[in-house]
Amino acid sequence: MFDTKFVVVVREDMAVWQKLNVTAFLSTGIAAAKPDLIGEAYRDAAGNSYHSMSIQPIIILSADEMLIRKIHARALQRDVKSSLYIEDMFATGHDVANRAVFEKFAPDDARVVGIAFHADKKTADKITKGARMHA
Repeated sequence: MFDTKFVVVVREDMAVWQKLNVTAFLSTGIAAAKPDLIGEAYRDAAGNSYHSMSIQPIIILSADEMLIRKIHARALQRDVKSSLYIEDMFATGHDVANRAVFEKFAPDDARVVGIAFHADKKTADKITKGARMHA
């Protein structure tokens, strides 16, 4: 149905709350960068209005630490812009602090716990090769 994929990959060794938190943060990054992925507002039968959401499914995958590093490298090699969450961001409390800690790391030493991107299917599949559907 779609010729693109909206993908989130989370590191499998995290607590459930961390996986959910990272997924939420990363998804907002993609939605902010690609407003065309957001549909119309929802309305229920009683006339209540709800926020718009993604027009396509978001695929949630998991990977171990080594594979998520490879996925990050593959995205960079293919110039696929992504949202990235690193482990050190769990110790901060707000956006400014997140950016401050984030800029201390280069791709080769960042402890990536999550990555999200939107790309054509073939590219997305090559980048995420080896990752599994999150259970």
